[in-house]
Amino acid sequence: MSAGSTGAENAGTGSATEAGAATEAGAPGATPPAPPGWDPKAWQRHQVRKERAASGAWSMAPLAWAEAARPAAVGPVPAVVLGAVLASGVAVSLLLGEGLGPGLLLAVLPALVAAHAAARAAGRTLRPWTALWALGCLALLAVPALRASAWPAVAALFAALLTGALALHGSRTWPGILLGPVGLLDSAVLGVRWVWQGLRSRGEGRRERLLPVMKAVVVAVVLLALFGTLFASADAAFADLLSGLTPDISGMGGPVRFLLFALGLLVAIAVARAGAAPSRWDRIEVRPGKARSRVEWALPLIVLNLLFAAFNAVQLAVLFGGYRKVLEATGLTYAAYARQGFWQLLWATLLTLAVIALALRWAPRGGAGDRRLVRVVLGTLCALTLVVVASALRRMDLYVDAYGLTRLRLSVAGMELWLGLVIVLIMAGGLFGARWLPRAVAGSALAAVLAFGLMSPDGVIAEGNVTRYERSGKIDLAYFQSLSADAVPALDRLPEPQRSCALRGIARDLAAAGRTPWYATSLGERRAREILGGRGVSASYEQCRTLGTFGSRIEY
Repeated sequence: MSAGSTGAENAGTGSATEAGAATEAGAPGATPPAPPGWDPKAWQRHQVRKERAASGAWSMAPLAWAEAARPAAVGPVPAVVLGAVLASGVAVSLLLGEGLGPGLLLAVLPALVAAHAAARAAGRTLRPWTALWALGCLALLAVPALRASAWPAVAALFAALLTGALALHGSRTWPGILLGPVGLLDSAVLGVRWVWQGLRSRGEGRRERLLPVMKAVVVAVVLLALFGTLFASADAAFADLLSGLTPDISGMGGPVRFLLFALGLLVAIAVARAGAAPSRWDRIEVRPGKARSRVEWALPLIVLNLLFAAFNAVQLAVLFGGYRKVLEATGLTYAAYARQGFWQLLWATLLTLAVIALALRWAPRGGAGDRRLVRVVLGTLCALTLVVVASALRRMDLYVDAYGLTRLRLSVAGMELWLGLVIVLIMAGGLFGARWLPRAVAGSALAAVLAFGLMSPDGVIAEGNVTRYERSGKIDLAYFQSLSADAVPALDRLPEPQRSCALRGIARDLAAAGRTPWYATSLGERRAREILGGRGVSASYEQCRTLGTFGSRIEY
């Protein structure tokens, strides 16, 4: 059961029970009265869909799984939620127009307040898993504030979306985890109507009280603008402090700011509505596939295990026998042998996970003997797959040693490591029960994305290549031109003119970006500006050209 979802689920169960009682008590063909909390028109449409589904007639009605996950009805929107929603729109418009950074966390805080207030008003309580997912979401949103590189930041944003959906919906099953973001879209649609109805109800008879507040806000803004401008004109230090602390709206770009304001409103409304009454995706029942006989199910998997065992035996022979004999027999170069194997082994790992999922769906379920057979066959397959994962990572290590570390090589190696962890979790689920497996897999994926962002991938890439240069004298200066400011501390260790040539592209990008406000500047970018400000790029264009700084390259 999800955090704080007991009340919502009981409400949904109660509605279904009352509906069944009303149907039995009513006359055949008559529509039973709507239970408490249901809109009469929505209840009538619900009954029509049920009748069509029971009769087998085709209709445009939502599917049964969507009906099962329908969120419960909620009461009027609290005033604090309306205020937090408005604050979220303003914060997103002001803090995210210049880019991502610490402003992202500040812009998200009003939406969190709206979700918390809506949940409390609906009687939902905070549970441990909800708090854990919420903290994970905030940690992922902190990645853009720490790292200047865009690619781990984008991955962290997508992971934060999934983590936020898990915090709001509290799902523990595979449908709940996979469909959580879809629930946010549904909450956005329902939430807009919810907020609009709340505004209309508060507007009736309250204009006399709202009008003085609006007047006071307008007067306060005018006074701040007037005296702030005068003080800024009178003292340059105060003007500099004011410009650093407040967003620059002189060239704000009206359409972009308006879109950001609307986006902030919509996100806050969606999380508030989901906090009050989330979609209950855990109610969706996934029926297991038709159980197969032992021979029909086990024979293909045993053959696959034998194939894996043969491949792993060859890998172990190569590992202990050395690569020289293999290269002489195949005619491949050292790097070509490593590159040729890694991608195939990565796909083999992915396909193995798909095979395991399908095998579990159609596994024999006759008794203890069948369960023992499933554990032995699939456990053997998982163990052999771990050897394949180790072989793939070893090949990538050989390839990086020959050609250096890149973003693509680092990211796919990280993915292979995570797939190996998933296989270990599957093996543990087979031994101790798989009830916790969906949450564990989702949590491991989110933790992997968070660790990937916090370790500064561009910094790791630069550090690895600088170390390789110090050991072998080999370096690819052209590749460094595409890295972010996170790579500057490691590249600063290079001797001249290699240092200046490696930093040339990053320094150009930072100069073109100009000065950015504090809320849009990451810690990595701030550190890079300090290093380049203390010791800039000194090598000439001709020196860098002769070192291959401006050569084209293809990453693979």
